[in-house]
Amino acid sequence: MAPGNLTRITEFILMGVSDHPDLQIPLFFIFLVIYGLTVTGNVGIITLTSVDSRLQTPMYFFLRHLAIINLGNSTVIAPKMLTNILVKDKLISYYECATQLGVFLVFIVSEVCLLAVMAYDRYVAICNPLLYMVVVSRQLCLLLVSLTYFYGVSTSIVATYSVFSVTYCSSNVVNHFFCDIAPLLPLSCSDTYFPETVVFISATTNLVFSMITVVLSYSNIVLSILRMRSAEGRKKAFSTCASHIMAVMVFYGTLLFMYVQPQSSHSLDTDKMASVFYTLVIPMLNPMIYSLRNKDVKDASKRFLTNSFCAVKSI
Repeated sequence: MAPGNLTRITEFILMGVSDHPDLQIPLFFIFLVIYGLTVTGNVGIITLTSVDSRLQTPMYFFLRHLAIINLGNSTVIAPKMLTNILVKDKLISYYECATQLGVFLVFIVSEVCLLAVMAYDRYVAICNPLLYMVVVSRQLCLLLVSLTYFYGVSTSIVATYSVFSVTYCSSNVVNHFFCDIAPLLPLSCSDTYFPETVVFISATTNLVFSMITVVLSYSNIVLSILRMRSAEGRKKAFSTCASHIMAVMVFYGTLLFMYVQPQSSHSLDTDKMASVFYTLVIPMLNPMIYSLRNKDVKDASKRFLTNSFCAVKSI
């Protein structure tokens, strides 16, 4: 086809998780429940860590922002996906697609950075408890979270611009349930070397530096736990760390699978399954893994419910 005859795409069709008609209704209710639990769990964490005076520590400050990121990440994806399951025309405009990708990247990059910050926070708390409140001050917490969001926004602008700097003019059918980099680039009818290189370098850099911080922090934490004299203390600390490490491994594993391998190696059907984990399942599980198993959070929940009940009763 001659370049002058190419028609620029103005909208995309999102295929969804599955194209089997019999699976649409079951998938709708499964993802609706997942999204409902995600909203409930993360809004609960945000509320408790904001209003309870006993949860005004650096750890819960970072947990609050992890909950904000998880809620935002899931909300960018889930409502549109749920709507598309029920409608026949699964359309998304060109600019809506770019916006969805851009906002999604803000949250996913911010989460990568925040997990490294949280690992460092736990390292200082466990390995240097006497210096914890001095080292991890309120000013440092605000600075680290601000830098996390700033870096997320900056990376998103660069990556989104590079992905949508190429021309889309052939097929507009996206074999995915949201506008992501891997299923979009194969639809381009121009050279994709530049965006592929930008995405690969950005993803590799972000994940490697974050993973190094996490691995070093938790390695030192494990060594510190092993030196504890109390067997009960070691068991409790290992139980908490094991769940955190498992959540981090699943999150990083799916991102490495999605963004670090070359575009030519991608299997889009497999990518969709990996994407379900880090866009829907992990944001649902994080409140339980990081907070709801925590005694302080459980006590704060009881106090909040008791105070709310008393306030309603007195009206």
